[in-house]
Amino acid sequence: MADYILGIDIGGTNTKYGLVDKKGNMIAEGTFATRAHENVDSFLVELKKNILPSLEGKSVVGVGVGAPNANYFDGTIKQAANITWGDNVPLQKLISQVFDLPTVLTNDASAAALGEMNFGGAQGMKDFVVFTLGTGLGSGIVVNGEIVYGHSGIAGEIGHVGVNPDGRYCGCGRRGCLETYVSATGIKKTVFKMMADYTRPSVLRDVSYNDMTAEMITNAAKDHDYIAIKAFEYTGQIFGQKLADTVVHTSPEAIFLFGGLVNAGDYLLDPATYYMEKFMFKPFKNTVKLLPSSLMDRNAAVLGAAALGWKEFKKK
Repeated sequence: MADYILGIDIGGTNTKYGLVDKKGNMIAEGTFATRAHENVDSFLVELKKNILPSLEGKSVVGVGVGAPNANYFDGTIKQAANITWGDNVPLQKLISQVFDLPTVLTNDASAAALGEMNFGGAQGMKDFVVFTLGTGLGSGIVVNGEIVYGHSGIAGEIGHVGVNPDGRYCGCGRRGCLETYVSATGIKKTVFKMMADYTRPSVLRDVSYNDMTAEMITNAAKDHDYIAIKAFEYTGQIFGQKLADTVVHTSPEAIFLFGGLVNAGDYLLDPATYYMEKFMFKPFKNTVKLLPSSLMDRNAAVLGAAALGWKEFKKK
């Protein structure tokens, strides 16, 4: 009988899961809304209801979990900007109790980086960064083949580096964080800025803020919508500057982008690459590849959470 790790990716909007074998083959995939649960107890009930039937008759070695602001060292979620469960949630312990399985927890973007390293485009690389462009902006940093956790266990929160101290309010309580500009939420705000700045017609003018999605903006850009294209250029400019800053710290071989915004392709990648190189410290110019994740048609974070589980719970 094949062995599996249960990989769980908890995002600000949705939670995804799957059973993953050692080669990265995934079965019993599923998803449900994270935002529908205002407290962790309600979330755990939904998690158990969705996943437990998939475990019957399977040899499951353990559980790997990726979540925002997750601390690898102590298994807690600490003050996550897009999840309202409290400031210090012992999620690793709680999930282990729900499934009666050994459980390990890490930052969701670090999990995505592990997925890219084990099953995606970063195979064979020792130094790279993964950015996840979802509700917020996550990042996972790999140096010399190891995830960077830092002293506190939550290193690599590049989504919360400052862009403008008087800028947009962030869910973390500060102003001007990178994720308020470069994320699905951020580009929605940018579209409304562009609609105020320009008089050009746009299909997006007829969409309310609450109804607008990043997918709508992507589709509009692909249909040559001026406002949508300008929004991606603005997003790429800010992102590119911070990518240049990121390179200075770790000199990665590549930077991988994962998430819905990446479906915009060159509308995002071209300005991000241009401004990354424009603001790059000269010794690092033209040394870093900016690439879409090779796991875009799969779930890098679930695969990565499972990869973490395989690393932690290898059978002797």
